[in-house]
Amino acid sequence: MIDQISIRLGKAASWLTLFMVIVTFIIVVMRYVFDAGLIWLQESVVWMHAVVFMIGAAYTMQQEGHVRVDIFYRDMSPRGRAWVDLCGVVVFLLPLCIFLAWKSMDFVAVSWRLREASREAGGLPYPFVPLLKSILVVMPVAVGLQGFALLSRSVRTLRRH
Repeated sequence: MIDQISIRLGKAASWLTLFMVIVTFIIVVMRYVFDAGLIWLQESVVWMHAVVFMIGAAYTMQQEGHVRVDIFYRDMSPRGRAWVDLCGVVVFLLPLCIFLAWKSMDFVAVSWRLREASREAGGLPYPFVPLLKSILVVMPVAVGLQGFALLSRSVRTLRRH
């Protein structure tokens, strides 16, 4: 179930990547062919880029595509890997996700309360900025959930062996 959430987020990120390329193409054509530009469109590319990385993090973890220093890990038995994964999730991943979600809650809440819009004239209007800042809470929650999935797989592996 949790894996499916991460997979869906990853697929959404991949579509957003395609949309980001299309918008970037439109910006370039507008600038160099028509000598025109829209600030909100340019800002949207930066925000989309951030969202791709933020919501793609859980998918990357689910696919085991994250950076891992596996000097010893790759030569370990399944039981040894399960212990490393279990300890990594409990000691590092979950506390970090809890900290990030906790610290970003106020930042996001203030953005919603202020009805924040872009600082640039012609930039992204409300509610886009608070919506995009809300990804700062979504990312650690999604990665934390994926961490629980890894934790449960590790516990199953340890019980099996």
